Amino acid sequence: MKLVTLVGKVVMGAMMLCFATGARADGLEYRYEIGAMVGGCSYYGDANYISPIDNFNIMGGILWRYNINPRMAVKADVAVARISGTTEGKENTFPGGNVKFGRMLYELGAQYECHFFAYGDGTGYKRSHRLVPYILAGVGMTYAPSPANHVFTANIPVGIGLKFKVASRLNLGCELTYRFTFSDDLDVTQKTAPVLNDPYAINSGFMKNKDNYSFLSFFVTYDLSPKYRKCNN
Repeated sequence: MKLVTLVGKVVMGAMMLCFATGARADGLEYRYEIGAMVGGCSYYGDANYISPIDNFNIMGGILWRYNINPRMAVKADVAVARISGTTEGKENTFPGGNVKFGRMLYELGAQYECHFFAYGDGTGYKRSHRLVPYILAGVGMTYAPSPANHVFTANIPVGIGLKFKVASRLNLGCELTYRFTFSDDLDVTQKTAPVLNDPYAINSGFMKNKDNYSFLSFFVTYDLSPKYRKCNN
């Protein structure tokens, strides 16, 4: 009987300790997040100006986020995506006939995120919210290997997102971002086929007539490195 009583006390004490630890953890903020993302990629260029679904392909990657405070964060990501397009069925007639292409993209980027509301687990004096929308902008580099000329160009991502704190350390979200590039060589076919860089022989400007692409991504991240707040009592 004494053993049963002792075991009961130990179990009760362990449950109380776990509850207390969990309660403290719910009020914590975390410095970093690490996770993965998956979604779709759309190409915009000479073979497609409007439709985001005519050339929808898969993308995926990993991300790391540093939370400056509940209203701001910076993020770094590495992504792999495929883009494709065709001139078939378009109203414009392209010199050299119809062409189609498909190629892989590899991207390394960094973005600054600004939340519309304080992001957190909804507890504490900061009145944080579990579900918050945000806007983002940043810089990145895009590399596209063969089938034709290798392309290495900078890109400027801008977009909107929505994140939701499922648990004290688990986050889900989605982003829609548009990548402006500085290259007109992404929409290629093969070495022996026409390249859709300036098909009408009109010199493109600094940001005019460039190839761009967009990401619609869904991500999951896990919080790391808690910030231990000072007691204000």
